[in-house]
Amino acid sequence: MFKGLANLGSMLKQAQQMSGKLQAINEELKTKRVTGNSGGGMVEVEANGLGDVLAVRIDAGLFQRGDREMIEDLLPAAVNQALARSKQLHGEAVKAITAGMELPGLNEALADLTDGNKQQ
Repeated sequence: MFKGLANLGSMLKQAQQMSGKLQAINEELKTKRVTGNSGGGMVEVEANGLGDVLAVRIDAGLFQRGDREMIEDLLPAAVNQALARSKQLHGEAVKAITAGMELPGLNEALADLTDGNKQQ
């Protein structure tokens, strides 16, 4: 019984440490920048490591041609690419702080975040 309590205490301590590390990572990820683009760079979206879209740049030529449909097609593609890269950054950061931890399913979940988006 005492061994179980010792393990519980150790797990609680790890959880507190993890919480502090996650807060620090989130602060760092706010400052990281990723971009996604489409249409050969005609549309570019900038996001931070938390997945917040910060800026959208659209080639002036698209407006001059009045090519609304193309803008509507290119914008989601660029946003999705930027968000996928943001998720990858986030996954890599979490993977770094959880290295060596034995939690069921953790490695698989982190692999999905870091490897699953590399096709982008």
